[in-house]
Amino acid sequence: MDFLEVIEKRHSVRKYSDRPVDKEILDAIVRVAQAAPSSRNSRSSCFMIIEDRDTLDALSKMRDYGSALLSGAQAAIVVLGDESKTDLWVDNCAISSTFIQLTVTAMDLCSCWVHINGRPRLKAEPEGESAEEYVAGLLGVKDGLRPYCAIAIGYPAEE
Repeated sequence: MDFLEVIEKRHSVRKYSDRPVDKEILDAIVRVAQAAPSSRNSRSSCFMIIEDRDTLDALSKMRDYGSALLSGAQAAIVVLGDESKTDLWVDNCAISSTFIQLTVTAMDLCSCWVHINGRPRLKAEPEGESAEEYVAGLLGVKDGLRPYCAIAIGYPAEE
């Protein structure tokens, strides 16, 4: 598939089949994301591959809207930014996340972005716990790293 076909084919998918995604494929996706451009070549984006069913289910509860699809995915890549490397970590994470989604499409998989950064866990309580705090605690994210988004990955449940 050439690049323009990848661009045309990419769309968000929220229902996944039970077919597992090979670890080698997930590793290859992260290698591509690591090659994404970053501000002043700061390489401030980091990645966590999540395949454990219980963790995916818990991750799906990071927000009371828009994250439930993670429980049906076979894997997710959580994109984090290292704010100690640059103040443009959010921009770098966005670029890396786009590379992930395009690579997923090129590998005949599907994905859906779930926003973490700046989002409340509960829509009715915007000043309460944030999705970022929940995810950082759930995954044991070290200080200085900030969860930006989670990208659900799998094979589509239907064409």
